[in-house]
Amino acid sequence: MTCPLPLRIVLALLILLLAAACRKSTGGSGPDPVTPPPPDPWTLKGPMVFQSNFEAGCSIVPHTGVNDRITGRDNSLATLSDWDVLETTVLSTRPHFNYNGGDSSMRTARLVPDPVNPSNRVLHYRLRDTWLDGGAYRGRVQYEFYNIRRGFREYHQSVRVFLPAAEFDALRRYPASISWLTIVEIWNNITWSQTVGNRYRLTLGIGKLVPTESDLCFILDAQDCELFADGSQKYTTIWSRQAPTVAVPVGRWFTMEYWLKEGNRDAGRFVLSIQPDGGARQTVFDVTHFTHHSGDAAPDGVTHFNPMKLYTSKPLVDYLRQQGLSLGIYWDDFRLWAR
Repeated sequence: MTCPLPLRIVLALLILLLAAACRKSTGGSGPDPVTPPPPDPWTLKGPMVFQSNFEAGCSIVPHTGVNDRITGRDNSLATLSDWDVLETTVLSTRPHFNYNGGDSSMRTARLVPDPVNPSNRVLHYRLRDTWLDGGAYRGRVQYEFYNIRRGFREYHQSVRVFLPAAEFDALRRYPASISWLTIVEIWNNITWSQTVGNRYRLTLGIGKLVPTESDLCFILDAQDCELFADGSQKYTTIWSRQAPTVAVPVGRWFTMEYWLKEGNRDAGRFVLSIQPDGGARQTVFDVTHFTHHSGDAAPDGVTHFNPMKLYTSKPLVDYLRQQGLSLGIYWDDFRLWAR
């Protein structure tokens, strides 16, 4: 005669059978796979392309039209520091500072003493006014690293930056939000040529997210561009980011580094860090998303970018002028690596 099993044992056996069935249906009983962390971008620099400390041996001279260019070799560095050689080795056109109009009373790019250490020489951008540029009044100083012979699939830029306290503290009190104060712009592909398709730009700027007094922060956006037959453009934002928790250093030198990898929504990546002199490195952005036009099935690398740029609106420049100020940025120790 068979004795029935106690109810609690029957229930325990049913639970074990159900658990085994669930493991079988999900393809195994092991732990969920662990996604490895993305690679550290600062280990992916590739070969150095160019470097300059803006020291003796290089100078700024007139270029075609109203623009200027930097020429000569930086004697403080042993290699890869000749601005003129860039034209024949890395680029296919002469790099220069583009103002898109105006005159020297309105904007300048000059080599000047470091505001903190006068024995050091640095590059200084200054906007004192705005002018008619492309149908609107605005101010612009940008270095054009254009027509790269072999497009960069990955590249890394480092540059030291100094934002003067008087004017950037005044911008904290600007009576509106700030969404347009560009310091770096990357074109992949250029947006002003009728013969180029899949137009895209990535813009890094300094912003203020509220119309009241507030700290400044870094802002970032990526846009597809449609160019019409009359030369007008329509930009469509694919993604954007703000970094309100990372303070923009003001009145203090800091190193700004970014790494860009060309890719689609899953493979493109842009990483930005800052490190104030004597301080720790902070990651500002680490974005995986499109770093080329969202419809480009065969991207061919970045061939145009502005590594050091100062570009903004008339109201912002006018606001500073009313307080007896102008808008300036100092740059030093420019480095570029690429694959």
